[in-house]
Amino acid sequence: MSPRWLWGLVGLGLVVVVALAIRFPHQMVSPGDLIPAHAALQQNCFACHAPFRGPSAERCMSCHAVAEIGRRTTAGAPIIRPGHMPAFHQALADRNCMACHSDHPRPMLTHGELVRFDHELLRADLRGNCGSCHARPRDELHRNATQPCSQCHTAAAWTPASFDHDRFFSLTGPHDVECKTCHVGGNFAAFTCYSCHEHERSRMEAEHREHGIVNIDNCAACHRSAHGEHGEGGESRQGGEED
Repeated sequence: MSPRWLWGLVGLGLVVVVALAIRFPHQMVSPGDLIPAHAALQQNCFACHAPFRGPSAERCMSCHAVAEIGRRTTAGAPIIRPGHMPAFHQALADRNCMACHSDHPRPMLTHGELVRFDHELLRADLRGNCGSCHARPRDELHRNATQPCSQCHTAAAWTPASFDHDRFFSLTGPHDVECKTCHVGGNFAAFTCYSCHEHERSRMEAEHREHGIVNIDNCAACHRSAHGEHGEGGESRQGGEED
């Protein structure tokens, strides 16, 4: 059993810590100064924190009306937002301010990543509507893309893209080329094989007709690789379409 003096020393230490926390609560408990916009609340912890429960979204909303976030300041002045980003807090399904915000600066000794926005906080009917918040990329790859972003990307991260080209056409051997070789003008809703295969259409139609194929507009429906292998759904002889 530990000597009594050791227990007494531990008890004295606890008393000192409690006394310091009562006398200097900000220095003993706070993880750091508040952000400049909330500097006036520096000594008023309970403006944001509920006793024994931590920060409370309800207390945030006592100053920040959800309908006005991103549109007007708490003083009622209009907010001018440069760029494409609209006010989106009104579309959140879960009003958990602390999921994204911390009014205290990050501790100097930590090197964690900044909190990423969780798209699961949005209403389900808006999660696939990327264009409501994000501007369309202006690079050649996306300029003429007509399909929804979810065809290639997920809300977890823009990169890497999740599009599996092998499902539609395997880019192996001589077909390992730039996108624009087959998708002319960056239009990913259409493709052509005639950038490389300079077939005479009449000859191709005649050759395919011998096998009962009358529609040769979609080469990849049957030819899914450099070896002419078919892909998902098998190969049909009725117009070159999948079963």
